[in-house]
Amino acid sequence: MMRYERENEELKDKTRCAGVRANLKMCLLESDCCKIHKKTPKECLKVTDGSVPDECQSLRILLYDCKRSIIDARRRFRGPKGY
Repeated sequence: MMRYERENEELKDKTRCAGVRANLKMCLLESDCCKIHKKTPKECLKVTDGSVPDECQSLRILLYDCKRSIIDARRRFRGPKGY
């Protein structure tokens, strides 16, 4: 899995989902959708032709769950399911 954070680098964005967002962005920028088809990452999220790898799709779902956990008050106190 790709990681945005490298040695001695930090993200400017310090929010809870910043790392997942950065990993999704880098994954989309490295995909064929952005490189070959010259689309923006936002446009690539809407494409279903297979030019976006499954890893990016799973990061997209992870980002959705992360954002949802910030809003859902029960999850803020109880934590994610399964822990």
